[in-house]
Amino acid sequence: MTSVKGRVKLNKVSCSAVLSLAYQSLGVVYGDLSTSPLYVYKTTFSGKLSLHEDDEEIYGVLSFIFWTFTLIALLKYVLIVMSADDNGEGGTFALFSLLCRHAKLSMLPNQQDTDEKLSAYGVEKTAETWQSFALKSFFEKHTVFRKGLLIFVLLGTCMTIGDGVFTPAISVLSAVSGVTIKVTGLHENYVVAISCALLVGIFSIQHHGTHRVAFLFAPIVTAWLLSIAGIGIYNIIKWNPRIFQALSPIYMVKLLKETRREGWLSLGGVVLSITGVETMFADIGHFSTLSVKIAFTFLVYPCLVLAYLEAVFWPVFIVATSAAVVGSQAAISATFSIISQCCALNCFPHVKIVHTSRKIYGQVYIPEVNWMLLSLCLAVTIGLRDTNMIGHAYGLAVTTVMFVTTCLMTLVMIIVWKKHLVTAALFLVLFGSVELLYLSAGIFKVPEGGWIPLLLALTIMSIMFIWNYGKLKKHEFDLENKVSMNRILSLGPSLGMVRVPGIGLIYTNLATGIPAIFGHFVTNLPAFHQVLVFVCVKSVQVPYVQPEERMIIGRVGPREYHMFRCIVRYGYKDVPHENYNFENGLVSALVEYVETEGKEKNEFGDTDSESENLVEDFPEHTFTLPEHEEKIVRSIKEIEESFGGCLDTHSILKDESLQILKARESGIAYILGHSYAKAKKSSSIFSKFAIDVVYSFLSRNCRGTDVVLNVPHTSLLEVGMIYYV
Repeated sequence: MTSVKGRVKLNKVSCSAVLSLAYQSLGVVYGDLSTSPLYVYKTTFSGKLSLHEDDEEIYGVLSFIFWTFTLIALLKYVLIVMSADDNGEGGTFALFSLLCRHAKLSMLPNQQDTDEKLSAYGVEKTAETWQSFALKSFFEKHTVFRKGLLIFVLLGTCMTIGDGVFTPAISVLSAVSGVTIKVTGLHENYVVAISCALLVGIFSIQHHGTHRVAFLFAPIVTAWLLSIAGIGIYNIIKWNPRIFQALSPIYMVKLLKETRREGWLSLGGVVLSITGVETMFADIGHFSTLSVKIAFTFLVYPCLVLAYLEAVFWPVFIVATSAAVVGSQAAISATFSIISQCCALNCFPHVKIVHTSRKIYGQVYIPEVNWMLLSLCLAVTIGLRDTNMIGHAYGLAVTTVMFVTTCLMTLVMIIVWKKHLVTAALFLVLFGSVELLYLSAGIFKVPEGGWIPLLLALTIMSIMFIWNYGKLKKHEFDLENKVSMNRILSLGPSLGMVRVPGIGLIYTNLATGIPAIFGHFVTNLPAFHQVLVFVCVKSVQVPYVQPEERMIIGRVGPREYHMFRCIVRYGYKDVPHENYNFENGLVSALVEYVETEGKEKNEFGDTDSESENLVEDFPEHTFTLPEHEEKIVRSIKEIEESFGGCLDTHSILKDESLQILKARESGIAYILGHSYAKAKKSSSIFSKFAIDVVYSFLSRNCRGTDVVLNVPHTSLLEVGMIYYV
């Protein structure tokens, strides 16, 4: 089921809305897959197989295309893989997220038992199978294999991002190259120049959002599909009614038997017929699982099968050219979805993420990634110029990510779905063997362009892994350098400083304990705010967190210390502090916590061993953050009015609640650590290079924490710290 803003589930969405999404998906999801017929046959017969271009060989290629398209696209992805969506989100990271929730594979810090109570967590209390238990125990006991699985997921993710580079390049270049059929004197340099101009145009309209782009492109793709289907039906009836014989798998065997090595290598071109299936899965968050399935099953699949049976496309020259140009949209949208997931899961530097739709929450736009993709597309188009070479690179990237998905899906079937080991093994053998066959053919194309996705994937994967490594090391440093609770309590309620009016928000990566940054204040500053709140903004392994489940409030130390902890939870598709006034929401939550304190059992999870015997346990409360509240609260009266419906006793507030409200009037300060990571002298050469060079460079050039969290600069105080990791 898909998540829409306000978390309206699919079963509450009307049929007309689903059909509308299905129509829009044609312009975004299926542009790539629908235009594959333009270059599949050309790439397949580009090598020595062109010497065997007779009916038997053509029938063999067609048989390979039909069964590959049916098995991989229809059976594997539409009927099986899309059923494993993560609350409406797809892609390799979505499958990995499902596994993390069920098998404790997560590499994210600050994961707590309370996170499992989130409505989107979706871990059902089903009977454990011995296969599932054994597999989970294996990963939980062996950290090396957990890291290996993460690297494997990153490989598939990076290949999908590579798809976002090669798809626009081959789609647009194929379209413009087709113009030379009508304009025979068009020089190659002009073809490349026109292709580059079209690429700039395509990427320039991405900021308008998936919704508008979909409505712009959907009529073109629809016209293309209906045109090629109509031509296919006409040609079959008029010229070759026996073409259906080619659907027999016997012709596949004959092709490989007669052409041997050339036929096997030609499979690198055949795989281009399914190049859009992985982005189809990754793009479901932009629409809905059901709408994407409907569009494929009832329009895309039958039209493309008819098109491949009679491969004559150019009578609809204008439509074909237009469709090829828009075919890149699927990969672009999928890349945006994947990068947004990676950022939240600490696998990519922070970038600006913009939600472009108020109805479909998965529709996002990332400006930095958009222009990065454009630069890479232009480089590939100008540097290679040959659609066959780009096609080889494209095919290798696609087959790799499809095999990664198959392996992850096998784990999902055992761990999440609790299927029998035999069922999962059949899935792995059936689809994995097909994909390995194509992958082996693609590997032999490495010298002919296949090296490009490998180099690109290796570069992006290195960035992702080092960023994740650096974030984990910094978190380990925070855990090792927490301020002793004994030290805080020994200072007394004033903390050894003058407590001035106001609220101080100390941002920390820790969900429990006192961060080292606070020790700097206690040691060096003569005064601090009357109310102190440790704020931990963390990501959890779900796409979205309901607004009413977003915030957890607890107390740190005795009441007279006026110290609190606030954990703000976001899913990997949420944007921090978007669509609500964080200050008002926090103050409201603090007051409600104080008013209801002691009525519920403590579940906060502060397990600092030094504080267990010194600090009284206090309850956890989860609060709703008010959305779309633009009014800035200035007075106690206005603050109390903003709490309408929050408090059971509205007229009588506790003294501490009034103190918090008065502190809010005095102002709120945001204290963030401006940290620098440095490798220890005893670290390995790899660690020094990763931390001191790569991670340091990425940290300096990505969006800062204050920007990501939308912290007002007039209230910001940054404290410099060096992390020796």
